[in-house]
Amino acid sequence: MARVLFINAGSEGHVNPTVGVVKELVSRGEEVVYFSIEAYRERTEKTGATVRTFDGQKFIKAFISGGRNYLLERVNGLLHTADVVIPSVLEQIKGEHFDYMIHDSMFGCGRMLAQILKLPAICSCTSFAETKESFAHTLEQLSARIPAETLNTIQDEYHRLTNMVKEKYGVEIDSPYEVFCNPAPLTIVYTAREFQPFGDTFDESYKFVGPSISPRFTQESFDLDEIKGKSPIYISLGTVMNLAVDFYQLCFQALGNTDCTIVMSIGDKVQMADLGEIPKNFIVKSYVPQIEVLQETKLFITHGGMNSTNEGLYYGVPLIVIPLSADQPMIARQVAKIGAGITLQMQSLTANQLREGVDHVLSDSSFKQAASNIRESFGRSGGYQQAVEEILEYKAAATSEK
Repeated sequence: MARVLFINAGSEGHVNPTVGVVKELVSRGEEVVYFSIEAYRERTEKTGATVRTFDGQKFIKAFISGGRNYLLERVNGLLHTADVVIPSVLEQIKGEHFDYMIHDSMFGCGRMLAQILKLPAICSCTSFAETKESFAHTLEQLSARIPAETLNTIQDEYHRLTNMVKEKYGVEIDSPYEVFCNPAPLTIVYTAREFQPFGDTFDESYKFVGPSISPRFTQESFDLDEIKGKSPIYISLGTVMNLAVDFYQLCFQALGNTDCTIVMSIGDKVQMADLGEIPKNFIVKSYVPQIEVLQETKLFITHGGMNSTNEGLYYGVPLIVIPLSADQPMIARQVAKIGAGITLQMQSLTANQLREGVDHVLSDSSFKQAASNIRESFGRSGGYQQAVEEILEYKAAATSEK
């Protein structure tokens, strides 16, 4: 039995794909110590892992302090989180031995901790993967749009933060890519190579295992019998950017009082009373058991987070993607590219556009066929079981080299 240090952050999209992986590792005899924030304690403890936490509020405050407008500002934000994560993790594992570590691809200073602890490391990538070259190209393109004076200020801050972190923790940081993508000798990517942009350009250190679908161990109050056999349309903007009363009301205008059953998840930032009168064909909840609902769904209207997109396509559901931030526009483009759905823009969206989009996707069988095709590639990829096979194979090789 080996001891595994798992470093993650605090968001559904980064935690959920790891639940099945951790549960499978524990079932294979590995002892997992899992770092995240308090909100995910119960979910991760039920995998059999030992859960430890760092301060989620301090983490978010540090990340946001870097700026939100440009990619390099987000890199700076991640550098700011080093002083939240690294001392907390090192203090809580003081005197303990670990055989290897798994860390998130973006949050948690995983690459830095691997250097400090001198542990074989595995990257858990819950978004599309990036090579050093592709990230540098993206950063160059985006930086070209920034006013020169602003860019110089952001770059100066990057160099200041990098030098500070390197000196304080004795780590090497050679590029923004290392901060933002936390590369490791093995990267587990939770999608299929067929869905990954330029998937054929990634070498064998990237293992595309497909979506990691497993029970969430949550107790949503939702009666699945209400939708059995009704092939509903499911609407969700995820758990982060879902303060969208206007959008929910627009959905009522577009799809209310039709023959379709609509399931809509609104999160905990919106009160039911804020929505006004709810059409009779709508089932509106703060949360729904997404995996179970998707198995009954004929169309998924989503913000295009990687986790939600993967789960929709895993069950062969065509999508309407309304991207809000981060990597969602890229994911939306990829969904459209493979023909499994369409993209609509939130800023200009009207009730007529939404209704026409729904009619278009449901009436054209090619969208359902494309979603079914990618579903097959996801199924072939192996999911969390394949992820664990790759992890244990890597561990064995790393151990034999010592």
